[in-house]
Amino acid sequence: MVVKEITYFDLSEICDSGQCFRMERITENEFQIRAEDKYLRATQEGETVRFDCSEEEFETFWKYYFDLERDYGIYIEAIDPEDTYLKTAAELGSGIRILNQDLWEMIVSFLISQQNNIFRIRKCIDRISRRYGEEKRAADGTVYHAFPTAEALSQATEEELRDCNLGYRAKYVRDTALRVASGEVDLAVIRKMTYPEAREELLKLYGVGVKVADCICLMALHELSAFPVDTHIRQALEKHYPGGFPAKRYGGMEGVLQQYIFYYELIHKE
Repeated sequence: MVVKEITYFDLSEICDSGQCFRMERITENEFQIRAEDKYLRATQEGETVRFDCSEEEFETFWKYYFDLERDYGIYIEAIDPEDTYLKTAAELGSGIRILNQDLWEMIVSFLISQQNNIFRIRKCIDRISRRYGEEKRAADGTVYHAFPTAEALSQATEEELRDCNLGYRAKYVRDTALRVASGEVDLAVIRKMTYPEAREELLKLYGVGVKVADCICLMALHELSAFPVDTHIRQALEKHYPGGFPAKRYGGMEGVLQQYIFYYELIHKE
């Protein structure tokens, strides 16, 4: 067990922020997180967070995954004090962090996310993980599945992926899996690209549009200049920023602010 005192960190807000789909609430304060081939239970009371893992695993994986070495107070303090909407959104979601997630997992996740809601996306990813991911056992005995590799998904037919409730997105996932598994698409190369280069390369994948490419850049490549625009964000921009979001003022942190806006819009519409 690793215990840390962390400011600007809230497991509940992260869970509901729409950036990770294999994090689930167990009780009000306890969560389980599956990332790549790892499994974690974490509990939070105030700023005290308990991570049920070894110190080594925390230092080598989870600290980076949760972006714990970054001061998110800087982003909140940078908000224009006259922008009451953004200040309110940031206060509501001040515990959100941009997670460092696996590129392959995020490509598949956001291909599935199109015209979908968070609940259904989680169900789809759980199904493909159970069907095509390697079965693992956590230290506490919990059985879970690693996220399926490109090689594993490339062996699935479009029909089989549709059986996992992917619908029309099945063809996107299968085509991308085949291209990654064959080496036609090299994820290691994309990881080293600049944001504009990576975005352009991701747009070449079947089914990836601008929004999905930006989501992948933000959630997997940690490009904080990425500002994905979905229905929630578009409506917020039309209402609060008819002249456009002031990206120049917030250069290099747009993605963090986008998450505050997305979370605020999501929570207020429930």
